[in-house]
Formats: sequence, C-alpha cells, structure tokens
Amino acid sequence: MKIMMRTFLLFLLALSFCNTHVLRAEDTKARKVDPKSIYHRLGGQAAIDAAVDLFYTKVLADERVNHFFEDVNMKRQIKRQKAFLSAAFGGPTPYTGKTLRKAHADLDLKESDFGAIAGHLQATLTELKIDKELIQEVMAVAASTKNAVLNRPEAKATH
Repeated sequence: MKIMMRTFLLFLLALSFCNTHVLRAEDTKARKVDPKSIYHRLGGQAAIDAAVDLFYTKVLADERVNHFFEDVNMKRQIKRQKAFLSAAFGGPTPYTGKTLRKAHADLDLKESDFGAIAGHLQATLTELKIDKELIQEVMAVAASTKNAVLNRPEAKATH
C-alpha cells in the first residue's frame, strides 16, 4: 500500500500542476478499470479521495492562498479534483472539465502562490511518510510545470 500511495502522490502532483486534459467529452462512456492502472493499484476512489481531502485541508488553512477559494464552492471543487485525478489514473469515469491552464487563467497566480501550493504538496507527501528522495523527485516535477500553472508561455525546447 505504501508503494501505491507513493505512486499516486507522484502522479497527483504532476497532474495537479499540468496544463493538459486527460479525457474530453467525446470520450464520455464509462470504461472498465484496468487492473494495472494507477487507479486500481492505489485502491480506487477511496485513496484518491483521501489524498485530495488532505491537500485541500492544508490549502484552505493557509492565508497566503485560501483567498483564491473564497467564492468557490469547495464541495464542487473537491469533487471536480477527485474526478480529474480518478480519470487521469485510469478510473472508470472520463473527465470532461477544463484544462488546468484554462481553469486558472483568471486567477493572476504569482510565483509565491505556486510556492505555497507546492509547499502544501510537499507537506502532504511528508505527512504520508513518503521517502525524501521521492519527495524531491515529485517537487522537481512540480517545478517543471510552473509555467503552465502560472499561465506563462511554455519554455521553448532547445534542439
């Protein structure tokens, strides 16, 4: 279970910060859960629910960033995040929401906001007793997606 939670948290961080969608409305039929999928290996919806709940508990307690959620229906926000992650990990229900870039476009997020959220992700990983090396790897993934989260142009690849 510890390995499954580590895998889940790595993907949670990567997907929380990425700017791409997993599935769109054109793929709206429920699908069979592959036993090899991350969703299944994590223990299904219960594991995803627990991680998302812990993350938002930390975020909402932080005065540096909780103002972004003042006018947000958190019950709906948490439900959407759980649906996104479930779909991303190969769960049975496709995700049909906005990309994270679009969802955050009007928030005027700053570097300090990114840092605060990344800190909560790191604290979540630590609280769940993830190895320090894996936490460093996860945080590197977060750092690599900063432009997408902050709605900056993507860095051009050099050849």
